[in-house]
This record gives sequence, structure tokens and C-alpha cells, in this order.
Amino acid sequence: MSDARINLLDFKDPKIKTLHITWFAFFLTFVVWFSHAPMLAVIKEAFDLTSQQVKALMILNVAMTIPARIIIGIMVDKFGPRHVYSGLLVISGGICLLFATANSYEQLALFRFLLGFVGAGFVIGIRMVGEWFPAKQVGLAEGVYGGWGNFGSAAGAMLLPTLALMYGGENGWRYAIGTTGIIAGCYGIFYYFNARNTPKGSTYFKPKKSGGLEVTSWSDLWLYLAMNIPMYLALAVLTWKLSPSNLGLLTSTAVNLIYIGLVVLYFFQASQIWKVNHEHLKAGVPEMQRYKFKQVAILDWSYFVTFGSELAVVSMLPLFFLETFEGLDPVKAGLLASGFAFMNLAARPGGGWLSDHFGRRRTMLILISGLACGYLLLSQINSSWWIPLAVISTMCCSFFVQAGEGAVFAMVPLVQRRMTGQIAGMAGAYGNVGAVTYLTALSFVEYDTFFLLIAASAGVIFLAVLFLEDPSGKMAEVLPDGTVELIDVT
Repeated sequence: MSDARINLLDFKDPKIKTLHITWFAFFLTFVVWFSHAPMLAVIKEAFDLTSQQVKALMILNVAMTIPARIIIGIMVDKFGPRHVYSGLLVISGGICLLFATANSYEQLALFRFLLGFVGAGFVIGIRMVGEWFPAKQVGLAEGVYGGWGNFGSAAGAMLLPTLALMYGGENGWRYAIGTTGIIAGCYGIFYYFNARNTPKGSTYFKPKKSGGLEVTSWSDLWLYLAMNIPMYLALAVLTWKLSPSNLGLLTSTAVNLIYIGLVVLYFFQASQIWKVNHEHLKAGVPEMQRYKFKQVAILDWSYFVTFGSELAVVSMLPLFFLETFEGLDPVKAGLLASGFAFMNLAARPGGGWLSDHFGRRRTMLILISGLACGYLLLSQINSSWWIPLAVISTMCCSFFVQAGEGAVFAMVPLVQRRMTGQIAGMAGAYGNVGAVTYLTALSFVEYDTFFLLIAASAGVIFLAVLFLEDPSGKMAEVLPDGTVELIDVT
């Protein structure tokens, strides 16, 4: 049995080196992805935007990540994390530069939408870390990866306004955001030459077919097809939000074409899933290679409320502080709001560690309960609060949010190793479905109601987690030569 301890300072250990260079890649994706958030007040003034246009940018920022995480998950399982992470960083760095040079709201909206693709970087590292760490260490390792990586949004909130002031002038925000894109692109090249997909001598398991998850029963197949529907509904809601009856960024013809395209894409994806699964389901899946898709579904919905709420809150919290408390400027509001994401450094690894030591299901039940209570507390914040107390309250809430994320992805690599990228991609996509859902709700309600809605949804998902099962025993993976390798998941 593997030792559950990890020495994060042992840089001579190849798996520790891999963990550090991979979390920093994820860190940069989050800096790039949320580089606009602390600058929204300045961007709003520079382009004379309405509040609804600003909220549309928030929604656009997380929309593309829904399909991107599915696509990236498939690519990771097929091509390996090294190539995919490097390519993603270089491409997203270029798009970030385009956003920084935008001259109209339409350009801002387009490049912010495309930058949602960088949010899929998270999925890549989940597979990479899962390859390098054994079951007894994987929860903590994934927590370190996710927590230190997610801290990128807090680092951006703290550093970018100051960097913009250092550059000076009305274009200071452009130089600050553009700098993040240049750094990301350079690091993508560094990662390509310094990362390995697996330890020496290990096999990189790949799905037998690409295009969808391999499930192990007919009932799981129908559940899988149903679980894809909310992702398309979230994109349809976003399209409606951008329609002429709302923000007017899309014409009626474009809206109708997108609706038709989403329907066509769903049925195309369903056909690919059928193609991947029907033959081996007809033949029958050996008992030792089976897993329950309900495990994936519950993890998806858990990430919907944990990461989905984090994305939504990180996007709106600087403006929330700015509008709630008098006398704050954008720099101070960004610093205060960064406390929410700052907790990632300890909370997400903490959630993984708790999951490793006290059980996957029990840990998630406790953390989602705490998340619900945390958002109930945030719904009570108003201008009469002492500002330090408001910041402490957001940090307490964020502990349960991010520890819950760590607990979800402590379990993801233990469901089915060769499909970890796709399982992580689907769970990650559900996080963005949650973000689109919550941010869309925010465009209709006040801040206090927004927090109450998140708390209520957490209560519903708590009931689903009651049906989660702790992984036990060993999972079977078929080697390229046809022999079977058993991997401990306990």
C-alpha cells in the first residue's frame, strides 16, 4: 500500500516536479481566463458599457468552456496531456492578446467568448496528475494541482490592477492583460519540453474508441445520453441571453441557426456515443471491467454547484464589493474579492486530503452542506456590514466551495483510468453549466437572491450525493498486448 504522504519540496522526485510544472500551467490558464474580472470597472468606463453588457461578458467568458472541456477531455485521452496543454497555452495566449487590443464591444465579446476555451486546461492536468500519483496520494495531489492552479484568478485580481497602474495611461489595462497572454504562450513552449505523460515504464492507457465515454450497461448508456442535455441547454440559454430581445449581440437569424446547430450537435454526439458503445454492450462487458455511470453523474452535479458557483462568484465579486460598500475603488474591490479565490491554496488540497483519509462520499456530504450554509451567510451581506467581516465570510464560504471541488476530483481518477480525461472533461463542463446557470440567474435578480439560489441548489445536490459509492478494490485496465492490469483504487 502506498504512503499517503507527499513531500512537495522533493523536487528530485519526478512526480513532484511534474505536479509543480503542471499546476503552474493551470495557474496561468486561470490568470488568462479571468484577467478581465478585476479590470471590468475600467473596461466598462472605457467602452461606456451598460451593466447588462458587463454581465454578458461574464457569461460569455464561461460559455465556450462547456464544449471545450468535452473536446479537450477526448484529446487528452487520445494524444496525452503534454501536447494538449502546450498547444492550449500557446493558442489562448494569442487570443488574450487579441482581447487586449479590442476596439469595440463586439470584439470584446468575441474574444472573451473564445477565451473560454482556456478554461478547459484544468481537465488536462487531472489526467496528468492521475497518471503520476497512486490512489492513496491522488486526492491530495489533485487538490494541490486544482487549488494552486485556481489561485490564478486571485493572483490576477491582486496583481493586474496594480500592473495596469504601473503601465499608466488609459491603455494600462490593455498592457496588463496582454502581458498575461505573452507569459502563457511562452510557458506553453516550456511545458512541451519539460513534461512527460507518464512515469518511465508506465503505460498510457487510451480508450478503445474516441467520440464518447465507454459505459458498461444499457441503463448507463441512456443516463449518459440524458446527462449531455443540460450542457446544450446551457448554451441555448446563453444564445437566448444574447438575442435581440435581450442584449442584442446576435440577430434573430443567427439565434435560430444556433438553436438548430445545437440540436444537430446533440444528435451527432449521441450517434458517436452509440457508435462507441453498442458493439461492446451487445457482446457484454466483463464484470471486472465494469463501473457505474451514476458515479460520474453525481460527480458532475457536485461540480455544477461547487466549481460552477466559484466561477460565477469570482466573476461578480469585485463588482459586488464595489457597489455594496461606499468609498472602494476598483483596486481595493479586486483585492477584497480575491479572498474568495485565495482560499484555493489551502481549501482544494484540504478537500482532496479529507477525501483520501475519511472517505469520498462522507467528505462530499459534509462539504456541500457547508457550502450551502456559506452562501446563506453571503446573502445577508449589505452596506451596514464591517468590511473585514464581509471578507472573512466570503473566505469561510469559499473554503467549503473549493474543498468540495477537491473532493470531487479526488474521486474522478478512480472511476476508470483510461477515460479519466473524458470523465474530468464532463465534470468540468458541468462546472461551467453551473456558472452559466448562476450568472444568467444573476442577470435577473439582486445579489442576495443570487446567493440564496446557489444555497438552494446545493441542498438538492446534497440529496444526490447520498447515492454516491466509495470506490473500493481494484479497477481493471487492458494493456495494448491484451493482458489485464489491476489498479488499486482503495
